[in-house]
Amino acid sequence: MTVNPWTTARWMMQAGPADYLMAMSMASAQLPVVGKHLEPLGALSAMSVWGAKQMPELLGAAAKSWLAPDAGRVRRVQRESTRQVAETGLRGVVLPEDLQIDWPAPDTKPPVARALEHRKHLYRSSVRYGDHPTQVLDVWRREDLPAEPAPVLVFVPGGAWVHGSRILQGYALMSHLAAQGWVCLSVEYRVAPHHPWPQHIHDIKAAIAWARANVDRFGGDRDFVAVAGCSAGGHLAALAGLTIDDPEFQEHLPEGSDTAVDAVVGIYGRYDWEDRSTPERMRFVDFLERVVVNKKQSKHGDLFRKASPIARIHPDAPPFLVVHGSGDSVIPVAQAQSFVERLRSVSHSPVGYVELPGAGHGFDMTDGARTGSVSTAIGLFLNRIHRDRAAMSTKEVI
Repeated sequence: MTVNPWTTARWMMQAGPADYLMAMSMASAQLPVVGKHLEPLGALSAMSVWGAKQMPELLGAAAKSWLAPDAGRVRRVQRESTRQVAETGLRGVVLPEDLQIDWPAPDTKPPVARALEHRKHLYRSSVRYGDHPTQVLDVWRREDLPAEPAPVLVFVPGGAWVHGSRILQGYALMSHLAAQGWVCLSVEYRVAPHHPWPQHIHDIKAAIAWARANVDRFGGDRDFVAVAGCSAGGHLAALAGLTIDDPEFQEHLPEGSDTAVDAVVGIYGRYDWEDRSTPERMRFVDFLERVVVNKKQSKHGDLFRKASPIARIHPDAPPFLVVHGSGDSVIPVAQAQSFVERLRSVSHSPVGYVELPGAGHGFDMTDGARTGSVSTAIGLFLNRIHRDRAAMSTKEVI
């Protein structure tokens, strides 16, 4: 590849310290033998690009929340409303009798403090779903899984598209579903800057196709595969659900690969890669351009549009449940509100929306008062979709 000296000079004049650090980490990752071990430095450099832009706003929002008059009482009331909010968000999506259950009591411990307890349902670790070393997944299930095939959830962790580790993320949800008889697959995937977009979605599609072809080895039902994700994982889960059989996103897969999903759960996800209407959204698109996509939106607008779940909504979208906190200062709740509004206006499938008052980004790892009820709500949604799909299949057979 020919290097344009003028382009290089222009980049050097415009780049900041984080850009130089990221460039050096990218170069070091190309070194033989040791290069692959240096890839995490690229993720750290990429996060510094994001953090430098975002941290002042995050700190300001946190200070405003904690120092507001009567802040403690307000937070307590908001947390105590979690069950009611979850029930409201599920009405019309699940049956009224589905909600007549014993909901879990608020937990004083953060979910991360119960990680070892949750991991009792980790059945098999680092199962390969592709040829790249990063393309591995963990299988979560009960040891005493019933004989009939179990419904399957593919879980996609978050990490700003520069970190895709399975560690800690989704533990509470997968443990809850596994206890109910589900098989959960926690997916690791390639991330920027070493693996720029669209390799992220390529890997998620590959994992879904692997589940459709192989999950019966672990007791899962190849005919019912849902997908869920948090933060960047919420974006990838939503995009995977809305682009079933999209040739651009699965051209790397063997012909005939099945990437269909039966339901989608997006948890504090980012659903719009195009909008620059607010300073926060401008900073986000700038981060995508510099780190994740490595292309300018002004020149490659179609690429950003195709990566935006909100732009890919169609009438035949699968059932969706969207969960977001109103106090999220990383991905403001307006992202979820706009996405759900458009989904409900276009999709023929059920759409549930649970907006948690005061909840912030990553609440499912830090806030035990909310996480149990949210995991329960997600389980109710997925179980209802699974039962409806099974009933429909039975009618078709008859």
